[in-house]
Amino acid sequence: MRDELTRLLQSLEMELRAQDRWDLEPPSPQALRSEQPFAVDTLSFDQWLQWILLPRLHDLLCRQLPLPTNCAIRPMAEEMYENDDAGGARLIMILGHIDTLLSDRDAGLN
Repeated sequence: MRDELTRLLQSLEMELRAQDRWDLEPPSPQALRSEQPFAVDTLSFDQWLQWILLPRLHDLLCRQLPLPTNCAIRPMAEEMYENDDAGGARLIMILGHIDTLLSDRDAGLN
């Protein structure tokens, strides 16, 4: 399960980079401290994926800590990306796979 999550996170990063949605400069420390869901008050959704979601999940994986057991990122992605955005559709698909993987705990996947 952890290997699959690592692969999905790599796919997400590659897709963000391929679509030129990857920022080279980090947001301000203040922006990263947002307490709002998805940091909607300080970051774009793409920035949230890059600077909050990816680092946090990578950190949990690297330190062998428990992973979230309920994940619902896809619905937010569906709100953020336009219906006719093919790149957004690819991101939605990857995020949906991450949601499913993290939310499906039938056999002690952690």
